[in-house]
Amino acid sequence: MASEKQKQLIAEFLRYAVVGGISFLADAGTMTVTKTLLFRQEEGFGFGLALCVALGFVAGLIVNYLLSCLFVFRSESQRALGRGWIPFLLYTAVGVIGFLLTELGMYIGVGLIGSDGFRYVLVKCVVAGLVLVWNYVGRKIFVYKGK
Repeated sequence: MASEKQKQLIAEFLRYAVVGGISFLADAGTMTVTKTLLFRQEEGFGFGLALCVALGFVAGLIVNYLLSCLFVFRSESQRALGRGWIPFLLYTAVGVIGFLLTELGMYIGVGLIGSDGFRYVLVKCVVAGLVLVWNYVGRKIFVYKGK
């Protein structure tokens, strides 16, 4: 049977997954809207899609940070560790690594299945699931010191 600590960790990860889902909507929504409006004709993984992925990352990072501070990392010690510019920079650094993993995953995925229609969005969904795990573990360790 799971200990109380394990149950709390599972509940925290599930909250993070929900926050990650909401952040994903901000990220993928921004990416899709900007790609559709600005780079409709571009095929494959070029500058336009890379820029749209970056804009989506920024939108998702902001949403994720705010919601994580409010709903995921809720203990007083976590809130104390998460306040200020240094924790935000650490949070962002973990996110930047996630962003680089996303760009790499998008490059590989679009290279394998193309970007016609909304194929690039399907690739984004798969990549986002993998990066979600990195983001949670990285932030838990580096920002919240494992607490």
